[in-house]
Amino acid sequence: MAAANMKSVKLRIKSIQNTMQITKAMELVASSKLRRAKEKAEASAPYFSSLRQTLINIAAENTDYTSVYARENKSERHCYILIAGDRGMAGGYNANLFRAFEAESKGKNFSVLPLGKKAQDYVSQKKLERVEAENIPVASVRISDCFALARMLCRKFREGEFGHVSLFYTSFVSLMKQEPGSSTMLPIADFKSEVCGKEGEEKKQAQNLILYEPSAEEVYDAIVPEYLAGLLYSAVSSSLASEYAARRTAMEAATDNAAEMIDKLSLYYNRARQASITQEITEIVGGAEGSNG
Repeated sequence: MAAANMKSVKLRIKSIQNTMQITKAMELVASSKLRRAKEKAEASAPYFSSLRQTLINIAAENTDYTSVYARENKSERHCYILIAGDRGMAGGYNANLFRAFEAESKGKNFSVLPLGKKAQDYVSQKKLERVEAENIPVASVRISDCFALARMLCRKFREGEFGHVSLFYTSFVSLMKQEPGSSTMLPIADFKSEVCGKEGEEKKQAQNLILYEPSAEEVYDAIVPEYLAGLLYSAVSSSLASEYAARRTAMEAATDNAAEMIDKLSLYYNRARQASITQEITEIVGGAEGSNG
């Protein structure tokens, strides 16, 4: 009976060791992908910042804000671009995102444009109205895809199908901290406060030094889709980095738990083995004493 129990423990130890090898490998893969995702996000930052600064400079001249993208339209409908992961095994990464999204969208009239397999599954499961677009795994999203999506969203905003367009994604703060939240894409009202906060002299310099052809408004409207594509690409890169960081943390914890379980089972196995040896010695000694008597 003891031998059968020891064999069962040994098989369990072997099984946990195999699982630990998998979780360790997944941890290393996530670490490697996290580094590349962070580099991609950092590489896109200068382009994104340049477009943003150009919009601010043009807005300094466009004081009446005649651009269609800078003012609200009559529609009260929201469009959320929901960026989640393509796979699980990342702790509470996807669950936390969906929980925060439900709190944000509660009571609103909205449609969802999901990016990532988990986001698509969530929209289907909840039977939410979705914006028709190509199903693209979030890890495969390219800058060209972001341009196509940005142009499509701008067109729907101009036509009045949506009055608000927002990103909902997980922002990468650090290896141990990722925060789900939203960011407004349209209308671009945040530039108003930035422009209004500038000194009059700076506005005058912007007007005097820059000449836009054919007009500031047309250049502004042409740049907005480019800016939104950069914003979307930045959000995708941040989401990917967050997913890999969450998966790395989860797999590291799983590996540590597996090692702890192996230590406990090894201790139990050694104790059972020692007890079995002691029992065998006792039976041998008892038999020898019986034969001598």
